[in-house]
Amino acid sequence: MARVTTKYVCNSCGYTSAKPLGRCPNCQAWNSFEEEVPSVTGGKARGGGAGGYGGISGGKLTPLSTVGRREEPRTSSGILEMDRVLGGGLVAGGVTLIGGEPGIGKSTLLLQVADSVARAGGTVLYVAGEESLEQIRLRADRLGVTADIQLTRDTRAEHIAALMSEHRPALCIVDSIQTVTVEGEGAPGGVAQVRDSTSTLTRAAKETGTATVLVGHVTKDGTVAGPKVMEHIVDTTVFLETVGAFRLLRSVKNRFGQAGELGVFEMRGEGLIAVENPSAAFLAERPVGVPGSVVAATVDGQRPMLLEVQALASKTPYPNARRVVVGLDPRRVDVVLAVLERRLDLTLGGLDVYVNLAGGLKVPDPGLDLAVALAVYSAVVGRALPQNVAVFGEVGLAGEVRSTVASQRRAEEAGRAGYKRLIVPPGLAGHAGVKSVEEAVGVVWQTAKA
Repeated sequence: MARVTTKYVCNSCGYTSAKPLGRCPNCQAWNSFEEEVPSVTGGKARGGGAGGYGGISGGKLTPLSTVGRREEPRTSSGILEMDRVLGGGLVAGGVTLIGGEPGIGKSTLLLQVADSVARAGGTVLYVAGEESLEQIRLRADRLGVTADIQLTRDTRAEHIAALMSEHRPALCIVDSIQTVTVEGEGAPGGVAQVRDSTSTLTRAAKETGTATVLVGHVTKDGTVAGPKVMEHIVDTTVFLETVGAFRLLRSVKNRFGQAGELGVFEMRGEGLIAVENPSAAFLAERPVGVPGSVVAATVDGQRPMLLEVQALASKTPYPNARRVVVGLDPRRVDVVLAVLERRLDLTLGGLDVYVNLAGGLKVPDPGLDLAVALAVYSAVVGRALPQNVAVFGEVGLAGEVRSTVASQRRAEEAGRAGYKRLIVPPGLAGHAGVKSVEEAVGVVWQTAKA
């Protein structure tokens, strides 16, 4: 009789160990190990039979040149921002994993998508693992959902796969994957259950051509709960997060499109409403003619946006001046402040300096360096920038302004928003760039006098 060996698996990253550990050596998660007993399988002992691999022969090989080219058919989700994040829509047979904090709007967004797909003539299967059918009906009434969506409370993976095979829906939504179980694999939500349930549903989606969306719980550090292998099984992984008054849908993996795409939504009574012009939304409350305010062209993921960089300088009552940074990389801001003191002789030693990226976003973009430099300089000298100026560029230790990624897209976004004067690095076609921070300061306020 084969010996059954117990192993312990990290429910965050899938790392295995012969004994439970307090902290995972792979992902550094605490108290994340769960016991898993592998199933005993029969068969010949390893190395038995003919040949070095037990008599097993290799399968057929296919040359790449003989493989046909095929574009996977897509179905529009009915929401422009979500189609952008997914790379053009829901892919037939593709599996998407969506994560986010509880109550952020995952179920609301997916019910809106289900309504749009069903109205377009597609069959939608909604697996309700966490809510009753009556709760879903109440949400549907609030959102104005009128399409006939097929609901089920059966969360056994084999039964869901059978429903997909029998009805072949255009879209299957599983809310959530942590409630789905596989026969004989332990408690729901465990490492083995989540991994094997995801594999079963993914296989069913590929066989039936059903676009499948799995809702995943998140841990306290914001990652999808469950083994990391679950994110490798699915085709697309997206996260829904809260930023101020907005919801951001961000793709971190996409086999059918470009990862890093960003969709912006606003939560209202009728559901999540797409924000088609995020730049205008984030700059809607920007004060005009106030020192320390600069419009910066940035790129979050793959999406260019205009954001406001704010700076405030005040005399410090403390022996050591304070440096408070919100939404930006504090180390990069410290570098910019050192460049201002050294290269522009701007005295900051006795001043508390506060730098903020308005709107609640956190963007670690080196292209915001020049905007930070001009905002701090403006706040210290008390002179506001002109209204029609937008800025981007990386600042080096010598005070030079360096080029940034996606410079052309940043400039185009600024032009669409009505900002005609750009303070940018050299080399951008159609724009006279600045070579140093000192030159940028001179250009800005010469423009202001004009």
